[in-house]
Amino acid sequence: MKPSRGLAARIGPAGVWLSVLAEVPAAEAAKAARVVEDLGYGALWIGESPAHKEIFTNAALLLSATTRLTVATGVAAIWARDAVAAEGAAQTLGEAFPRRFVLGLGASHAEAGRGNGHDRPLTALREYLDVLDSDRYRGPRPDRAVPRVLAALRPRMQELARDRAAGMHSFFVPPAHTAAARERLGPEPLLVPEQAVVVDADAARAREVAREHVATRLVLRNYVNHLRALGFGDEDFADGGSDRLVDELVVCGAADQVAARVREHLAAGADHVAIHPLTRAPGVEPVLDQLRALAAEGGIRS
Repeated sequence: MKPSRGLAARIGPAGVWLSVLAEVPAAEAAKAARVVEDLGYGALWIGESPAHKEIFTNAALLLSATTRLTVATGVAAIWARDAVAAEGAAQTLGEAFPRRFVLGLGASHAEAGRGNGHDRPLTALREYLDVLDSDRYRGPRPDRAVPRVLAALRPRMQELARDRAAGMHSFFVPPAHTAAARERLGPEPLLVPEQAVVVDADAARAREVAREHVATRLVLRNYVNHLRALGFGDEDFADGGSDRLVDELVVCGAADQVAARVREHLAAGADHVAIHPLTRAPGVEPVLDQLRALAAEGGIRS
């Protein structure tokens, strides 16, 4: 079995993407990770921003709080640390928590204010991988290599993920993007899209939450360029996003409607979907309530 296929089998078809865990105290985050594990989700994906927890430290805390759950960086920004530091962190976590850590890497956004190479992200990430592949690390290693995935939206980055990693992680994408990515990757590499969701039967309230999520990302140039490549235009980017754009990127409704969108990604070629619950309410519990509702909906975790 190819390493990427083994990873896909271990993490299963459904995981969770939780940005809120970078914003709450460690004890609260640990409790949430245990709930995610107990609900049967296969992986917990965590993000990174300059204003929140350092991602490898956070991953260590979450791995320590759980016993089976895979924790994946989704993604660690290459501008936040050099490749030698990232490799040391990944090997440390991989050895301490065998087969439970996935290293997700990405060039992030110029607007994040880190690094000077955002005009050439593909080159920067390729050079970063060259250092990772140079075999400098001399500490204890895991019995199996730590899997790497790359954040990839556009074709050339997807090809780099196909050729230099176990696969790719996409964010802010509809199922049509997943289908095109699978065709480009071929059958072996891991394909993990994030899917933003609002599990709420109140359609108007859910749409407001969804539009806020979309609007905050339309200020990021690489997301707008990515969406233009998918056929969206200026009219879709006005006033926080058109209804068409919001509906393509965020699924709102009851648990069965949300689960249907997850299955669309899987049918389009995804191996694993990182479900990203959105809410205006503070803290972790409102997010976990959405995950509980989805876990009760059959067909997305097996």
